[in-house]
Amino acid sequence: MTIRIVVTGPECTGKTTLAEQLGAHFGAPWLPEVARQYAAERAREGRGLLAGDVDLIAARAIAADDAALASAPRLLVSDTDLLSTVTYGRHYYGASSAWLDGEARARRARLYLLCAPDLPWTADGIRDRPEQRDELFAEFAGVLKEFSANVVVIRGDGEARMSAAVHAATVRLRPLTLT
Repeated sequence: MTIRIVVTGPECTGKTTLAEQLGAHFGAPWLPEVARQYAAERAREGRGLLAGDVDLIAARAIAADDAALASAPRLLVSDTDLLSTVTYGRHYYGASSAWLDGEARARRARLYLLCAPDLPWTADGIRDRPEQRDELFAEFAGVLKEFSANVVVIRGDGEARMSAAVHAATVRLRPLTLT
């Protein structure tokens, strides 16, 4: 069975960098954020995301997750997952679907590394809520608690952030061999 670690949190908190670094550190594949790819596609089409896109993003995330799990890696590191989609659906549109909530619960990872919004915010055309990162952080924490996720908050920048993440993964998943 694959051990899954998810790097999650509000926008511009270093999730992608951390997920990629953790994958390299543990010699494991890492899965990029599907929602970001989807949002970039919609932006190229000249439109933003709509409430109806939330379940489409989730379906793509499930397909990407299943494809990554097909080779049965010992460890898979993901840059967000369905609990992130739940959080953003609730934040932007006031709700997530019963289907999405059920899938998120069934596909919950072993460990969630919740990245604190303590890194500088950088505009990139997709990110849009620099002033709401603390609010979003609290919403992520609430959803993770609601779904009974195993969570460690990750703070700091650069090597400190990476060291905290490796330590959290090693300690929280100690009975499981990560290497």
